[in-house]
Amino acid sequence: MFKKILVANRGEIALRIQRACRELGVQAVMVYSEADKDAKYVKLADEAVCIGPAPSAQSYLNVPAIISAAEVTDAEAIHPGYGFLSENADFAERVEQSGFQFIGPTPESIRIMGDKVAAKRAMMQAGVPCVPGSEGELPDDTAAIKRMARQIGYPVIIKAAGGGGGRGMRVVHTEAALPGAVQTTKAEAAAAFGNPAVYMEKFLQNPRHIEVQVLADKHKNAVYLGERDCSMQRRHQKVIEEAPAPGIPRRLADRIGERCVAACKKIGYRSAGTFEFLYENGEFYFIEMNTRVQVEHPVTEMITGVDIVRTQIMVAAGEKLPFTQRQIEIRGHAIECRINAEDPFKFTPSPGRITAWHAPGGPGVRVDSHIYTNYFVPPNYDSMIGKLIVHGDTREQAIARMQTALLETAVEGINTNIALHRELMVDAKFRHGGTNIHYLEKWLSEHQR
Repeated sequence: MFKKILVANRGEIALRIQRACRELGVQAVMVYSEADKDAKYVKLADEAVCIGPAPSAQSYLNVPAIISAAEVTDAEAIHPGYGFLSENADFAERVEQSGFQFIGPTPESIRIMGDKVAAKRAMMQAGVPCVPGSEGELPDDTAAIKRMARQIGYPVIIKAAGGGGGRGMRVVHTEAALPGAVQTTKAEAAAAFGNPAVYMEKFLQNPRHIEVQVLADKHKNAVYLGERDCSMQRRHQKVIEEAPAPGIPRRLADRIGERCVAACKKIGYRSAGTFEFLYENGEFYFIEMNTRVQVEHPVTEMITGVDIVRTQIMVAAGEKLPFTQRQIEIRGHAIECRINAEDPFKFTPSPGRITAWHAPGGPGVRVDSHIYTNYFVPPNYDSMIGKLIVHGDTREQAIARMQTALLETAVEGINTNIALHRELMVDAKFRHGGTNIHYLEKWLSEHQR
């Protein structure tokens, strides 16, 4: 096992990784920007190093500063968390070339899965079902693109090969609109991702967003930890996640999980990873793989009892997975609400000082957050300030516990989206389960404030 790990991230995930290190008896080095100097995890750190001013480009994306911090503190490994550099293959490569262990997949795996065309090709070869579409990057031949779209059937969606986070996508309903959509998406992809390549897929009308959590080690062992439903989204950003996915037969979920494990073994994947699917009419369609720990990993931890972050570290240290697939049991139901510093219905950011903070408690309640009374939420980063997670024997009990937890939670001095979550927990269609990826945006348009 490592003696010292550098955590190259901030916020709740930095604190989460720090806790996992303490459990393993590993020292944690926390890097921070000038805006985060008063963060709880910085004050609790075994060692802390300032790596630059507030802007991400000068701190959390500053590769030389992060590598230097690892060198001066004699860290042995670097955990990237999520966001920032976590899916940057060049960073992972630089970490390993500098003599440190990257706590994540190999640079090659990150590179393949970061290119959506390459990822889809790899999954098709591994037997994972994919959305019908082009076999690779779209050609420059407009006539060929039109023939392809007619064969797939409208509507289609044009996607950036190097895209992510809901960006670089355009839905096309008619042949007349197709050439313009392809050219516009190419230009956007080149500007946003430095890669103008785009591909085409069938646009599913009312799918759900289902993801499968996997863990794999360096010894060709891999398991899946059930599935999550992340369909409650706004502008492709997840708001509520739950596990297991309501209404999906266990045999179907297990079958797709087994295919994900087989794919991991085929491509030599290691560490934590998430296969993301669209699910419609009883069929799963692969859309991408996230080669990092997910924001919503706690719901999977709650229903399986597996510490995903701890296991990530153990695998990176060369240890075998401490469990087999047969030992993975799904127990009860878990729900996560992302708590953001923003207006609950206008979604405008609300940075500032938290004048009072009261966390909820009770059976089955977990809070992952780095905030405290008098903490200043900086305007420089993502608005998420924490996650509220509950577990119950049934989905109904989990919803009831979440309602209670949301009522107990108090954040003063800034706006948060807690009011939105309170309303969604009593919404009849959400309570029934199985809402699609368009439901929340439709709900918001009908409940304008």
